[in-house]
Amino acid sequence: MPRIALKVEYHGAPFAGWQRQADQPSVQGAIEAALAKLEPGPHTIAAAGRTDAGVHGLAQVAHCDLQKDWDPFRLSEALNHHLKPLPVAIVDAQRVDDTWHARFSAVERRYLFRILMRRAPATHQAGLVWQVNHALDVDAMQEGANHLLGNHDFTTFRSSICQAASPVKTLDELRVERVQTLWGPEIHFHVRARSFLHNQVRSFVGTLERVGAGGWPPSKVKDVLDACDRAGCGPVCPPQGLYLAGVEYPDNPFSV
Repeated sequence: MPRIALKVEYHGAPFAGWQRQADQPSVQGAIEAALAKLEPGPHTIAAAGRTDAGVHGLAQVAHCDLQKDWDPFRLSEALNHHLKPLPVAIVDAQRVDDTWHARFSAVERRYLFRILMRRAPATHQAGLVWQVNHALDVDAMQEGANHLLGNHDFTTFRSSICQAASPVKTLDELRVERVQTLWGPEIHFHVRARSFLHNQVRSFVGTLERVGAGGWPPSKVKDVLDACDRAGCGPVCPPQGLYLAGVEYPDNPFSV
């Protein structure tokens, strides 16, 4: 059975998350339904990671096994036709070895989180950013973020329903930058690791927002990390500013 790797872009607002659900729309369910229009199913696709309701994908990666030896470009075109009008697009498709796995072959995942700082309601960026009406101190947030880098027990920043076997993870990057856009100043968080706990990135951002707003000193981030107590975490920020920005593999099947 030919195995095809898919690079997927999606707007998370209409979906209850990536994972297929019986009674709610999902990105996985939408792609599997499109595949069923091309080949008899049922189809089950595997992804590099699950995203929650409202979270977006810039470069999610999944793979599917098919009966027909599809040309990858023609497959992506056919899937995009059947995915309309949903905000899901197959931006690249490549044939891979049958031992390649979207989740288990991945060596790194990257996330982007966007905060828009302005008082006027967001219009064009509504649903794509977390909007706050106050300024944030980028240097203070970066100082706090630096305490999270490296290998730690991240129990404080782990959802109570997280199914990971261990709370110990290695965080390779948590970079905070201010970006001036046409619609106002944004704070971007660039987060990189091999794998993440459930709600880990949103817990990081919610905690660092408290630092940036002046409610916490940067040193408190280390204190709550070391406490390994979920109750010490700052507010978990809303999902609409979060993007799965990329997935890396030892032999990346995609050209870009």
